[in-house]
Amino acid sequence: MNVSFQNIDKVSGLLTVKLEKADYQEKVDKQLKSFRQKAQIPGFRKGMVPMSLVKKMYGKSVIAEEVNKTLSEQVYDYIKNNNLNVLGEPLPNEEKQPEIDFDTMEEFEFVFDIALAPEFKAEVSNQDKIDYYTIEVTDEMVDNQVKAYTQRNGKYDKVDVYQDNDMLKGLIAELDENGNTKEGGVQVEGAVLMPSYMKNDEQKAIFANAKVNDVLVFNPNTAYDGHEAEIASLLKIEKEAVADMKSNFSFQVEEITRFVPGELNQEIFDQVLGKDVVKTEEEFRVKVKESIAEQFVSDSDYKFLIDARKVLMEKVGKLEFPDALLKRIMLLNNKEKGEEFVAENYDKSIEELTWHLIKEQLVKANEIKVEQEDVIKMAKDATKAQFAQYGMLTVPEDVLENYAQEMLKKKENVDGLVNRVVEAKLAAALKSQVALDNKTVSMEEFNKMFE
Repeated sequence: MNVSFQNIDKVSGLLTVKLEKADYQEKVDKQLKSFRQKAQIPGFRKGMVPMSLVKKMYGKSVIAEEVNKTLSEQVYDYIKNNNLNVLGEPLPNEEKQPEIDFDTMEEFEFVFDIALAPEFKAEVSNQDKIDYYTIEVTDEMVDNQVKAYTQRNGKYDKVDVYQDNDMLKGLIAELDENGNTKEGGVQVEGAVLMPSYMKNDEQKAIFANAKVNDVLVFNPNTAYDGHEAEIASLLKIEKEAVADMKSNFSFQVEEITRFVPGELNQEIFDQVLGKDVVKTEEEFRVKVKESIAEQFVSDSDYKFLIDARKVLMEKVGKLEFPDALLKRIMLLNNKEKGEEFVAENYDKSIEELTWHLIKEQLVKANEIKVEQEDVIKMAKDATKAQFAQYGMLTVPEDVLENYAQEMLKKKENVDGLVNRVVEAKLAAALKSQVALDNKTVSMEEFNKMFE
C-alpha cells in the first residue's frame, strides 16, 4: 500500500492511493467465508456450498466493497495524520484516474483532487473598534409586561352597561326589508359579539352604552367590511354564503361581560419571581426590567458578531480558493439544481466559507470548547426565554431539566444549541479583545438595522 500527496498549488493537490492484493485480500476472504456459511443454494446444504461457487457469485462485489472500505480508511487517515485542512470531499481526478476493473485487476490506483483551505491569519485587537448596541428597556416595556402579569390573574365580571372591549352575548336575528324578523332567516342564540373588533366605526358606535335587554340593529357585512371568516363565525353560516348576506340584523343583549385585570400584589410577585423575592411594586418593576434587559443581551451579541464578521472579513481580505474544484463539489452536492444554481450562488457560498474558516480559526485560537454542561445550560436558557415570553420569570429547576432533556433528544436541536454555545463564547472572547463603542438604542432603532 502506498499513499502520497502532491501539491498542485497552495490550495489544491493530488492524493494518490495504491492498493495491492495483500491490502484487502484477508478481508475479502473473511467476507466470502461468512457468505459461504450463510448461503442457501438449492442442491447444497447450508455451509457446504463450494468456495469456487461463492467466489463466482459474490467475489467481484466483495472485492469492490472491501477495496472501497480500505480506500476510504486510508484517505481519511492520511488527511487526519498530515493535518490537511481539506474543503469538501476528495473527488476522483478527471484526467489521471485509471479505469478500474474488479474482474481483471488485483492492484488498484486511485487519484483524488483535494481542495485545501487557504492559509491566513484571523485576529482582532484593541485597535479594532466595533459598535455594541444595548437595547434600551423603556418604562412602556415594563408597563406592558406588568400589565400582562395582572391580566393573567384577571377575571370576568357581569356588568349592566357596555364599554369598549366588553363582550356581548345575546340573540342575533336576520331582518327583512321592513325591519321585521325575517321568516326562515338566520338566527343564532347565545351569539358572542365584541364590537371593539368591528372594522366600521359607525357600526361600532351603535353598541355604545348598550344595556342588558337592549335590542340593537346593525349590519354584519358593513361592520366587518365583508370579512368572510368573522361574519361566517358570528352568523354560523358557510363562508361561501357570506357574499350574499347583506341583511341588517337585530341583536338582543342578554349579557355583558367585562375583563378586569388582577391587582398587582404579593401573590403576583411570588408567582413571577418566587416567594418573597420582592415585597413592593417598585422592587418588582426593577426585576422585570432586569429580566427584559437580560433577554436583549443575546440580540445585542448577535448584532455584535455580524459587525465583528464584517471587520474580520475586511482584515483577512479576498482569499484564494480552488474555484474549479469547489464548483465541482458544489455541483455534486446540488445535482438536481444544476450548473446555473452553482453559477448564481458560488460567490455567496465562498463568502460563507470564508467566514466559516475565520470563525473556525478564532474558536481554536481562543481555545473555545463546548462541553455537555454548556449545551444543557443553553437548552435551559432557551427554555427560560420561552417561559419569559409567557410571563414566567422563575421556572422550577426540575421543569427546566425536563424541557432541556426533551430538546436534546433531537440531533437538529443539539446541533443548533452547540452552535449557539460557540457563538456566545466567541462573542464574549471578541468583546474582551476589541475596543467596544457602546451605544444605547431603542428597540425600533435596533430592528431597523436588520431591514
